[in-house]
Amino acid sequence: MNPTKNVTHPGPEPASSARPTPETDDVTVVVATRNRPDRLRQTMRHHRAPVIVVDNGSDQPLDIDGAEVIRLDHNLGAAARNIGAERARTPFVAFADDDSFWAPGSLACAAEVLHACPRTALLAAEVRVGPENRLDPISADMATAPLGTPAGGAGPAVLGFLACAAVVRRDTFLAVGGFNPKLLVYGEEALLAMDLAAAGWQLSYTPHLTVHHHPEPAGRNVRARRRREARNRILTALLRRPPAVVARAVAAGLVTDPTAVASVLPELRWALNDRRRVPESVERALRAIA
Repeated sequence: MNPTKNVTHPGPEPASSARPTPETDDVTVVVATRNRPDRLRQTMRHHRAPVIVVDNGSDQPLDIDGAEVIRLDHNLGAAARNIGAERARTPFVAFADDDSFWAPGSLACAAEVLHACPRTALLAAEVRVGPENRLDPISADMATAPLGTPAGGAGPAVLGFLACAAVVRRDTFLAVGGFNPKLLVYGEEALLAMDLAAAGWQLSYTPHLTVHHHPEPAGRNVRARRRREARNRILTALLRRPPAVVARAVAAGLVTDPTAVASVLPELRWALNDRRRVPESVERALRAIA
């Protein structure tokens, strides 16, 4: 059975939540969301490009003006973004969460950069968090990544990113499979980064692009998140890395939460069937970053 039902909501939003004029026709913003309609409506006001919202099986159907809404029958996690990218008809797709948005000018600039850098598949923007506009630690780490800037690159080379702050070439993203649905959420970016690099594409940190992230103060279940992240690190290593790296990921998972390691066991068959080591050049870059 097809898990999606497509609902389009045309027409202008009320004046109090009117969206600005799109700044580029080359980018579609894809937003994955679940059970946070109020936060989504707040960030929708800031998107400066066509928007596709993928509703990850929310308890109540969304009604969002000014966006195409794709409702899923169940929660696909990060892979919901794949469905939004498939629906997009622009050469580039910018991802956002329901609590994030791209700063003015960033989407148009991203399109210009990707047109100018044909070997770059993904741009990772700088992320500013909360009303205090503090720099996200992951952005700080990417700014000092040891891989340098390759010839023709759009910025420092990276092998990781935050999904809510990435712009991708739509066709390239889909060609490598997008986000793996088996990982669901948390740490899903690492596998995609490896697959893009293995296919010969560049990934660049571009701090002149900015994303604002306003997570809810209460956050979500921290322990459950750490367990899921540990599980996904093990699975990602099993799918693409040497045995020694897999062993280290398992050892770290045992320290973080032994149940994370146990949760990998039912996934071994598909993970081993899908195992495909990254090229040695990518493995060397991963070791340099580590």
